[in-house]
Amino acid sequence: RGRDLPASDRRILGAFLSQIEAALDRRELSREAESMRPVAEADRLRTALLAAVGHDLRRPLAAATAAITSLRSTELTLSAADQDELLDAAEQSLDSLAGLVTKLLDASRLQAGVLGVSLASVSVDDVVGGALDELGLAPGDVRLELERGIRPVIADAVLLQRAVVNLLANALRFSPADAAPVVATSEFGDRVQLRVIDSGPGIPAERRDDVFVAFQRLGDTDNTTGVGLGLALSKGFIEAMGGTLEAEDTPGGGLTMVADLPAVPNLLANAGEQ
Repeated sequence: RGRDLPASDRRILGAFLSQIEAALDRRELSREAESMRPVAEADRLRTALLAAVGHDLRRPLAAATAAITSLRSTELTLSAADQDELLDAAEQSLDSLAGLVTKLLDASRLQAGVLGVSLASVSVDDVVGGALDELGLAPGDVRLELERGIRPVIADAVLLQRAVVNLLANALRFSPADAAPVVATSEFGDRVQLRVIDSGPGIPAERRDDVFVAFQRLGDTDNTTGVGLGLALSKGFIEAMGGTLEAEDTPGGGLTMVADLPAVPNLLANAGEQ
């Protein structure tokens, strides 16, 4: 349309067209790269899963196998105490193996976006009590500072307990022997916060996000500590329930994990109490 263009204007128009074509090509390449990102992430996770299976799962499997082999051996004379010790070792190793496999499966479900979440009204006190029982903790092992009369939260009770178990296990691992970790709850507006507080070495601010990355142990080479999934799973579970999980400094030193979840509206909470 319009008047005929002189040769100089046509050259300018051709340059514009070339720039537009290049921009469209770049946009298409960006779209293709973005579409491949989930594939690359899934491949990274599969690689890490295989490494975990070959590295971290071998230890409890080998220990259980050794204990059972000794029990079945006809060349050894074992006392009743020796047999009980070997059975205990096999049981502990198999429990550890089952826990690691569960974490790996949970990580796969989170990555694939197929984690089942059933939201309901959940008492935070009940979840904390269940987590303490699951870890076999005595009253003095953890200090509880649970706010009285706190509203229940909208969550999946099973996933929330598993998240709290992982947070507590991490806090126990890094807490000094003379300073038990603290579990505290508080209510702010329409949110409930659950804090798991330890007085351990803490984490530098620039590395806090790394603790929530699967298979990261911040350079820890202790092979008895699992596959580095606990905190990553806790964050995934809590975010799947509409909450957040953040790491903060503990005053005086250490790390505080803050789980923030939506509280049940007052009308529903009061109706549940009647």
